[in-house]
Amino acid sequence: MTQSNIPVDLIMSKLAEASEKAQTKARKGSEVLLADLNTDIAPTPYEIVYQEDRVKLKYYRPEGKPKYKTPLLVVYALINRETMLDLQPGRSVVQTFLDHGLEVYMIEWGYPTRKDCFLGFDDHINGYMDNVVDFIRKRHNLPKIHLMGICMGGTFSVIYSAQHPEKIKNLVTTVTPTNFDTDKGLLHQWMRHIDPDALVRTHGNLPAHVMNLGFLLLNPARLMLDKYVGFLEHMDNKKFVENFIRMEKWIFDSPDLPGAVFKKFIQDCYQQNLLIQSKLQVGGSPVNLKKITMPLLNIYGLYDHLVPPEACEKLTGAVGSKDKEDICLRTGHIGIYVSSKTQAEFAPKIAAWLAERDTQRKLSPKPAPKPAPKRPPKRKARKTPQPKAAAT
Repeated sequence: MTQSNIPVDLIMSKLAEASEKAQTKARKGSEVLLADLNTDIAPTPYEIVYQEDRVKLKYYRPEGKPKYKTPLLVVYALINRETMLDLQPGRSVVQTFLDHGLEVYMIEWGYPTRKDCFLGFDDHINGYMDNVVDFIRKRHNLPKIHLMGICMGGTFSVIYSAQHPEKIKNLVTTVTPTNFDTDKGLLHQWMRHIDPDALVRTHGNLPAHVMNLGFLLLNPARLMLDKYVGFLEHMDNKKFVENFIRMEKWIFDSPDLPGAVFKKFIQDCYQQNLLIQSKLQVGGSPVNLKKITMPLLNIYGLYDHLVPPEACEKLTGAVGSKDKEDICLRTGHIGIYVSSKTQAEFAPKIAAWLAERDTQRKLSPKPAPKPAPKRPPKRKARKTPQPKAAAT
């Protein structure tokens, strides 16, 4: 009988070692999950200073005297919640802005009801947004404010800045779709072939659970399998578990999307790509991107599967601004706001960019032109005496 070359003892030893590690991890994981966890979202204190219907305006004030003359209004998408910008301690875009001395206002769109089904782009942009901007301008006695838009909120901010350029001092767009003529990303391909009329007739407002399912199906392996495998691998790490639960709470705390907004967004933007061509109409008025002449900072993510770079990078070439900048970060749609690596450059870059443009630059007076050196007066030409004519 020949002896087997398979190291059975080694294999059994490794299995026993792995089993012991799994038991230890499961025991520690159970202790973490049964202990008190801090999973609160949006811990930074704020004040509600304005409300209209379901829409509220949050105000965040930095400690001490603000260092910026002009406050910043942040407009989040109507999909998901604005709490993404203040998801957890240490990774809060809002807190970073405050640490730089910037006063921050942020729109909370609230939860639409059936009566909001008929509120479209014009109601949200030239209604709610414009009223909020006017409130802030009046409160600070300023003609213009800084505006920052995120995802669909960035699309709204671009439209607003084109139709009300006299009220916006500087514009920041982040992961903002403006060019929808791209095959990058499954979302753009899906949106070309859906019937928004049928969905609005069926549901009124587009239900949040329908949107969430669609987003998960864009990358099911990563969004529905990998992340839970990762959770099991780190379930004994309390900090990881707390952050994981915060993210899950944010993902599934999603408002419905007003039917009229959804319909116009799909038909005019995804299916006809009117915005980047300056052919979009909102409230009966054209959205001419050349009227955006204020400084523009356009930031997007290289690995964004919802709003790929191709959907963002054409904006700076379409506007009328002379002071404009594109920044592509090596991150995804959500990572741009919560990734520890991206946090070190994203919000600080915006704060520094706004600081440079916060006050009007005073042009130094041009020196008076030096008087031209006086030329010596021209001498009068001497008249050569003419010879007298001889007498005849």
